[in-house]
Amino acid sequence: MLSYIKRKLSESDSGVSSVATVTSPCGGDSGSAGGTGGSESGTGSSSASISGRSQNADELVRKTSQMSMDDEAIAFGEDALLHELGYKNQTELQETIYDLLRGIRDPEKPCTLEDLNVVYEDGIFVMPPTRSNVSVVRIEFNPTVPHCSLATLIGLCIRVKVERGLPHNIKLDIYIKKGAHQTEEEINKQINDKERIAAAMENPNLRDLVENCIKDEE
Repeated sequence: MLSYIKRKLSESDSGVSSVATVTSPCGGDSGSAGGTGGSESGTGSSSASISGRSQNADELVRKTSQMSMDDEAIAFGEDALLHELGYKNQTELQETIYDLLRGIRDPEKPCTLEDLNVVYEDGIFVMPPTRSNVSVVRIEFNPTVPHCSLATLIGLCIRVKVERGLPHNIKLDIYIKKGAHQTEEEINKQINDKERIAAAMENPNLRDLVENCIKDEE
């Protein structure tokens, strides 16, 4: 075994020597020194190249990490705003609002808005907050017929129910589903105009209608 190891070591040394000794085209042993110098020069260039690539890789990692941190900061800011309102995430806020809407009764029929598919979970959207950091929720509803004369009243019921049910300062945008009503643009203006809403709720008859539609079942 010892003789085998010695033989392998000898072969290894011989191989290194043969690589290190380079014969110059002009003769003599100076080629070995020249070759060594060239090798050192090449090694230096290779090291510099590797160092440069390493620095570029480090810079790419740094920039990527910074982008990731920026994204996390934005997500954290939105989550923090919801947490301040008492919600874990957007889904929980959407579910809370839908629970308020589903029990609103139709002004004419003995059914709820949920029964008639006037309101639905997919029609509640948590939008980006305002510049003053107020949460924004968009609620979409779908009247049963394109000429529904009670669409404005339904929109008013939705607004009053949600505003009373949520003890937070949330901006509500309530809209009829696109293309679902003949006068949707006018109705959308009415149910999102604070002055018109306040004036409507000062009307005793209209206020009674709203209260009957949104009151909780006993």
